[in-house]
Amino acid sequence: MQRLPRIRLTTVLIIALSLNMTPQSAPSTPASTYLGFDRNDYPGGANLRLLRQTFSYAGFWLNRPPGEKTNTWAGKRQALQSAGFGFLVLFNGRLFSQLKTVSSAGRLGKSDAEAAVASARREGFPGGTIFFLDQEEGGRMLPEQRAYIYAWVDGVAAAGFRAGIYCSGIATKEDGGASVVTAEDIRQNSGGRKIVYWVANDACPPSPGCAFPKPPPSPGESRIDFAEVWQFAQSPKRPDVAAGCPANYDRDGSCYPPGIDLAQHLYVDLNTAASADPSQGRTQ
Repeated sequence: MQRLPRIRLTTVLIIALSLNMTPQSAPSTPASTYLGFDRNDYPGGANLRLLRQTFSYAGFWLNRPPGEKTNTWAGKRQALQSAGFGFLVLFNGRLFSQLKTVSSAGRLGKSDAEAAVASARREGFPGGTIFFLDQEEGGRMLPEQRAYIYAWVDGVAAAGFRAGIYCSGIATKEDGGASVVTAEDIRQNSGGRKIVYWVANDACPPSPGCAFPKPPPSPGESRIDFAEVWQFAQSPKRPDVAAGCPANYDRDGSCYPPGIDLAQHLYVDLNTAASADPSQGRTQ
């Protein structure tokens, strides 16, 4: 690649003034955004070609998804990469009811990080891949939850991977009237840890509902400006959150991708990111 000559800032200011405009008024090119999906069950190899026509990346579970008895994504990484997909790599975290004390929660976070790393290596994900810890419970994190989350983050980073977290980007009211956003609470108490944030906000607005816009919205439109991935639609639609969304969900409340036979009931959650491989999980 040819190296371009460096232009001094004073030169830019002179050019801007000669054109009767300030540097802030110069036109800017919006960053590219990419649409992806996630779901608990693997969609089947026969559907990958059609799904790839709409989506750039797919969620990929390293362990059993919430409420599932098995992980149907196991062993499917190469099939997804061969079909052209990037990845959102997920690890199902613990619920508060499973965390007894702060010290035991920390130990559990460390052992779960080891399990996530071992699974990722079995699947062939390269070093530096971002794993997103699935934090299903929202609101302000309690001490046990924080101990678990940060121990998991530290364990993943120590093994040569990068840590992310999937969590709520919606403000909730506490009993005392204070408003808290889970993503902000985790970030503010992270002690400077480098964590990638995938936030969920399926309320309309800012979400467009079950829509497949070209280009997709930017993650920052989730109202969490540090989000790198935004989940803007869930299946089934949450009536308490997404009641104001357009009537673009199916009658059963789910979001179905274009081109897939509805008889398959292959519903998806929708995501947008500034990368076609948000977890950086593809290999050459």
